[in-house]
Amino acid sequence: MFDPNNIRKDFPILSREVNGKPLVYLDSGATAQKPECVIETVSRMYREQNANIHRGVHRLSEEATQLYEQARERVRGFIGAAQREEIIFTAGATASINTVAYAWGEKFLQAGDNIIISQMEHHSNIVPWQLVAQRKGVEIRVLPFDDDGRLMVEQLDSLLDANTRLVAVTQASNTLGTRPDLKYVIAKAHAVGARVMVDGCQGVVHGGVNVAELDCDFYAFSGHKLYAPTGIGVLYGKRQILEQMPPFLCGGDMVDRVSFERTTYAELPLKFEAGTSNYVGAIGLGEAIRYLESLDLAAVEAHEKALMLYGEELLSGIDGLRIYGQTQDKCSIISFNIEGVHHYDLGMILDKLGIAIRTGQHCAEPVMARYNVTGMCRASIAMYNTREEIETLHRGVERAVRMLR
Repeated sequence: MFDPNNIRKDFPILSREVNGKPLVYLDSGATAQKPECVIETVSRMYREQNANIHRGVHRLSEEATQLYEQARERVRGFIGAAQREEIIFTAGATASINTVAYAWGEKFLQAGDNIIISQMEHHSNIVPWQLVAQRKGVEIRVLPFDDDGRLMVEQLDSLLDANTRLVAVTQASNTLGTRPDLKYVIAKAHAVGARVMVDGCQGVVHGGVNVAELDCDFYAFSGHKLYAPTGIGVLYGKRQILEQMPPFLCGGDMVDRVSFERTTYAELPLKFEAGTSNYVGAIGLGEAIRYLESLDLAAVEAHEKALMLYGEELLSGIDGLRIYGQTQDKCSIISFNIEGVHHYDLGMILDKLGIAIRTGQHCAEPVMARYNVTGMCRASIAMYNTREEIETLHRGVERAVRMLR
């Protein structure tokens, strides 16, 4: 059995109090807390090894460059990519998806094409495609989900056609926890020659991924949800596709030769890493992955799933409470509303009790529109959460309901 108390000591922030109460942090879907080893790695980089990468022949630059490229290799192995050149460091998943939308979209999309986007996507996997579609005269089609939060993949056949160029889909919904049948979606898309962009922000944390086995064309995730620093993310792309794409951002480190007559670009992966990369963040991401790989990740996932089911069981007993997302294989997210109680009010009262949850639209406004609500409460569970914290959440919600009603 996985015991979260064995690793809670690795996360300094979990020992603090909020409003005089022990912190109960249930907002890891927004950003996860950081283990001491990641904090120390970032601190050590700035104290002892800080120098710009790929640019110097002096010792500090060589050390930083080596650590940066070691982090790239660790990411490659963690997500099952075939080659290190397929791993691009970005500022986050949003930057990763925008890179594909601009670099791939500008070259390969044209008027009359269409893009299919699932209805449960985060805004970061919707808006970049809308913008490129407006510029290129491309149609956006929506793959819906049902009342239980199940993506209706059986409707793909009615949406896909010879002009479909890309399908954008999440690995795990940040609001509903839904894990669509990605292999089915990808196979259907590839059958008509379309590419697939997968938002892996929640999926890479809860259950992980092997991109080679999945056979997706692009995959994006953010480090800060994976117990790593903020401001660092990853774009995976199949090498043959990345090589066909022009650079998105231009400047230092992504060039081969520059003259006023002609500029040539660096080889992958540097072609898409313009400027001074967040090398400290990337090295911190590598350390976060090293930490995760030291754990039994199957046991971690089972622990998170058990806590989610326990939380749903407790919360379902509260009169007027509705849980959104009822698929069997959902990841550890509980989104809910309570009749007669505004989600913001509930969130603020829980904060007074030291309980941190997310309230609002979760950057998924189409999901809110689908359920005709203005927002939801979301408790997102991580490996360091405990049964006692779930019980504290339950008592806090009950208390808040009594106050607000």
